Amino acid sequence: MSSTTTPISSALPTLRPHRRRTRRVLAISLAIVVALVLLVVFFPWDWLRGPVNRYVSEKTGRKFEITRHLDVELGRTTRIVMDGIEFANPAWAREPYLVKAERAEVGIRLWPLLKRQVVLPFVVLKQPAVNLQMQPDGQRSWAFGDDTGSSGTAPDVGHLELDNGSLTYLAADKGADIAVRFQYDGDTKTTGADVLPLSYDATGQWRRQPFSAKGRTGNVLQLSAEQIAPFPVEIEARAGATRLVVKGSIGNLEKLEGIDAEARMQGQNLSDLYEYIGVVLPSTPPYALKARVKTQHDVWAVEQLQGKIGNSDLVGDLKFDKTGAVPLLTGDVRSQTLDFDDLGPSIGMSPSSADGGNTSVAGDTPAVDKTRARKPVPKGGKVLPSTPLDFSRLKAMNADVRYEARRIQHIKELPLDSAQVHVVLKDGALALDPLRLGVAGGTLAGAVRVDSGKSPAAVTAKLEARVMKLQRLFPAIEKTKGSFGNVTARIDLAMQGNTVAGMLGHASGDVGVLLGRGEFSNILLEFIGLDGGEVLKFFLEGDRNVRLRCGAAAFDVKDGLMTSKAIVVDTTDTVVNGEGTINLGTEALHIVLKPQPKDKSILSLRSPLIVQGTLGDPSAFPDKGALAGRAALAVVLGAINPFLALAATIETGPGEDADCKQVLSQPPAPAPKPQ
Repeated sequence: MSSTTTPISSALPTLRPHRRRTRRVLAISLAIVVALVLLVVFFPWDWLRGPVNRYVSEKTGRKFEITRHLDVELGRTTRIVMDGIEFANPAWAREPYLVKAERAEVGIRLWPLLKRQVVLPFVVLKQPAVNLQMQPDGQRSWAFGDDTGSSGTAPDVGHLELDNGSLTYLAADKGADIAVRFQYDGDTKTTGADVLPLSYDATGQWRRQPFSAKGRTGNVLQLSAEQIAPFPVEIEARAGATRLVVKGSIGNLEKLEGIDAEARMQGQNLSDLYEYIGVVLPSTPPYALKARVKTQHDVWAVEQLQGKIGNSDLVGDLKFDKTGAVPLLTGDVRSQTLDFDDLGPSIGMSPSSADGGNTSVAGDTPAVDKTRARKPVPKGGKVLPSTPLDFSRLKAMNADVRYEARRIQHIKELPLDSAQVHVVLKDGALALDPLRLGVAGGTLAGAVRVDSGKSPAAVTAKLEARVMKLQRLFPAIEKTKGSFGNVTARIDLAMQGNTVAGMLGHASGDVGVLLGRGEFSNILLEFIGLDGGEVLKFFLEGDRNVRLRCGAAAFDVKDGLMTSKAIVVDTTDTVVNGEGTINLGTEALHIVLKPQPKDKSILSLRSPLIVQGTLGDPSAFPDKGALAGRAALAVVLGAINPFLALAATIETGPGEDADCKQVLSQPPAPAPKPQ
């Protein structure tokens, strides 16, 4: 029986040649790979310097040149080493070169190049000169392509390592022109060189304001790469009289995020910082502050703020949020002691001297300083603050800040004890609401609003004063040894102006004051009523207190002119009625007080008292015509019989008790709004 099956022995010669060919192909492939590897390793990359220079120059539109040596290590991230590199800036830039360095090592990922993206995981520069410039239209010298204002045209740099060199940055529209020199001294024994091996110093302008800075950093600057640890930094900067010291770290240098640093700052005026950081702060005397500063997603947090502004202490927390269309400042700030001299510049008032100002503490009654000379009156007799207030910056940001001062000192003639205010600033409109001041043992509360959108600024003030002590409002009254009741007042004004004097000079609305029951020395009443008999008793029998039933004054205010609706002072002995005007624009006043004694008193020369002059230099004197007529009658009678001369001074007591509350009982007319 025959079989068609091929014997195994006969198939072996056929398989052996196939195996030999496979081994041969593998050997050849391996040899090619080894050859390619050897070619790459030992390839004279300098041969390609010329083609590379021409290719990069052509693609970027700028001159690029590797001047000495080129080496390449291929891989997923290809490493390129260049000895001597020159890369030009665009023609519009001030400096000719974007980068010029003795040596550069660049890591580049190849696959993103197919998408026309330049991803550089690392860049190492030795002795570089880097010159960056930004145009007002957004063009950047470090971006490539036709649209250099687009973020996609700039290389994505993971981290940048620097070793000795310089950097300049110019952005004319932002007022920035900065030059930085840095030096690597990590191998020296310089303090901090182990952790912060790169020292630097910088000079130039920021927001068109000169500054200088120096400090230390790590020499590896993490830009877009994910950082293993925050980047350490130390800064000591000066700008005019302002000095800043910062020590901490930055989580993301490219976006300036993740800052966590201790900062100390001192200077002559907090408002100067607006020129550097764009935050609207009040005018102040010299200050020294420290805080912990943190940033995250364009939100700057100032935590554990403490320090002094002038003689005032300050603690609290603030946040500055730049994520919206308009920056927003929020926070809560407190002072144990506020020196009013420190606040004066921000409200247009000049500071008083430490020796001359009254120091007011809640619960205390300031004594009258009899040794102090009278404060000189400004030229023209004007006392209302006339320093211009800068409302233009109110549009630069929004704010929501609460402030409390538990104790206030150096308040000149105004005995402020404490202050609480909620400051809200939105779209140029400022509101102090609520505003609560401790004044003379009582309170002054209400709201003040400023609309900086109008020129001059429009201001409204609605305030009520309660339980204020008259002795503390007018310390000189202490000399009368009186015991006055509390003062209640109402202020409802609409104004326009850019100074306190200008605002009041154009104010309209109404003002009312009510004085409660109390007692005061008769010498004050005798001065007002020219009651000679009581004056004689004062000198012969000693002082006698007069009981005050009440006192009230109400004024209509129109375009800065205060016109009295009623002026009444009611005592057990006399009713004083008054009328007159106070011009807040010129500070001129003219008030006539007409006393009507209730009791029968000898030697009474009852005459109107005229108060006139200015707020800074008032004067008071009797109506000479009325006084002369009464005196002439006394002289005639005296010629007949000296004893009958007393008849002309006998009072019939026509005065009646005044109901002072009726003065303020009528509802006030609404304050007109400024035009």
